[in-house]
Amino acid sequence: MNGIKTVLLLGTLSGVLLMGGRALGGQQGLVIALGMAVVMNFASYFFSDKIALSMYRAQPVTRSANTQVYARIGAMTEELCRRMGLPMPKLWVIPDHSPNAFATGRNPKNASVAVTAGLLELMNDRELEGVIAHELGHVKHRDILISSIAATMGAAISSLAHFAMFFGGRRNDDEDSSPLAGLAMLIVAPFAAMLIQMAISRTREYSADAAAAKYTGSPDGLISGLQKLESFSKRIPMDASPATAHMFIIKPFSGMALASLFSTHPPTEKRVAALAALRGEPTWTHSMVN
Repeated sequence: MNGIKTVLLLGTLSGVLLMGGRALGGQQGLVIALGMAVVMNFASYFFSDKIALSMYRAQPVTRSANTQVYARIGAMTEELCRRMGLPMPKLWVIPDHSPNAFATGRNPKNASVAVTAGLLELMNDRELEGVIAHELGHVKHRDILISSIAATMGAAISSLAHFAMFFGGRRNDDEDSSPLAGLAMLIVAPFAAMLIQMAISRTREYSADAAAAKYTGSPDGLISGLQKLESFSKRIPMDASPATAHMFIIKPFSGMALASLFSTHPPTEKRVAALAALRGEPTWTHSMVN
């Protein structure tokens, strides 16, 4: 099912990219957009995780690099992976004081989990376990590829819209280009990409939350963690790209009032309520290990 979703996502975002190129530059713009689509589809599949991590200057966390961070989250992640039947992902720390986290990669064998320095400062161990379990839930459900592709293609579409000043309205060699079409795509293309990302992100957050509750043994750690994230992410905004906002455990707060109208994440209070309803549900036991 996730393979079908990936193909549909690539096709839809590529279509938006091609339509944008056609509207902005006529035949020439279509050719350029086609080239971008081919390159971005390839890059999205094989390099989207590296692109996302590099955007936020993520630093590797191993026994020999960022040892203090590894001492705190390494064993915790290993134990959660054992419970969930997953290979150990690569761990990363993002040098940002705004608390947040995301998972990326094209499959569980090539997964990465990144946490911000602010998250490590804010969370106690129980809350941190809930957050990491949530991200591993995305890995287990194999939706990290879809998320990473949406981020990469969304960035490409946004870049195309910024090129409108070069292509919009040029009619010297191509009568198909139009200033009005260029202006429309300048607005519509990023909006279409955002709507696709919203559709991807909202339902999968609940599933990852439920996985965290199941494999940590209780929803309470993640409930407390989400409540802290909701509060402190607003106090300490994160300079995050809109193309990658859907990847994070909670939408990075940018200070824009309109952002909440088009949020890539369900309201935190609804996520907390859904988690609270899981109290008393069966959780991880030794017999559940794959």
